[in-house]
Amino acid sequence: MLGNAKVATRLPAKDLNRARAFYSEKLGLEPVEERAGGLRYVCGGSEFALFVSAGTQSGTHTQMGWEVEDIEATVRELRARGVEFEEYDLPGLKTVNGIAEIAGNYPSKGVGERGVWFRDSEGNLLGIGQPVRT
Repeated sequence: MLGNAKVATRLPAKDLNRARAFYSEKLGLEPVEERAGGLRYVCGGSEFALFVSAGTQSGTHTQMGWEVEDIEATVRELRARGVEFEEYDLPGLKTVNGIAEIAGNYPSKGVGERGVWFRDSEGNLLGIGQPVRT
């Protein structure tokens, strides 16, 4: 039943206008639809929505991610728009200029992944990945 269903991410926002501005100005994304308390976006064949929430975002794990073909070009473009990327120096996860080299991946995706993370205006932790193919 769920195997044929579309998957859509939902991200909380305390201030929907602030979030809309961030996604527009920093990420170049515009909602395709809106309703009271919510904005819906489409990226490729996927969708996500921002919704007004009084809850607190944990920001301790990646809540949504994009897969790109050229992570360096994507990072350059987003930095030029003012996106600030997380820097990590942890056992097993070290970033260089914001980009981490990650060992291993799902076999259909490749042998590894390169990844970056940043926070939106509401504190949601978002990621971008580029599969490493042999």
